[in-house]
Amino acid sequence: MQAFHRDERGPVIDDGSPIFRQIAERIAAQILDGTLAEEAQVPSTNDFAAIHRINPATAAKGVNELVDAGVLYKKRGIGMFVATGARERLLAERRARFAAEYVEPLVREAARLGIRPDELLRLVAEQEVTA
Repeated sequence: MQAFHRDERGPVIDDGSPIFRQIAERIAAQILDGTLAEEAQVPSTNDFAAIHRINPATAAKGVNELVDAGVLYKKRGIGMFVATGARERLLAERRARFAAEYVEPLVREAARLGIRPDELLRLVAEQEVTA
């Protein structure tokens, strides 16, 4: 799910989740897709506030969520930067969430249906992946 979309004024925030979480998710997505590399400077909370027409404190809450997770760090007087290993940290967290939200329920349901692990692997392998 993309938290932002564009209109004639630029990026716009959706109503689906808290704004601060959407800011954090947008930064994380940019780290994952390589738009923001390790040690790259992240736009300031005032930049986010101006671009998205939100309160700077709301933008700061989203950025601080990533600081608390070890994804960003602050250089005093300069700004926020992507931490070394941030992409790997984010990937590990997302893989764990994927396992909990999708794989574990799939395995439980397969067991209820009497599908053996080897059959489940075959069923998964047969699925066409489109990205």
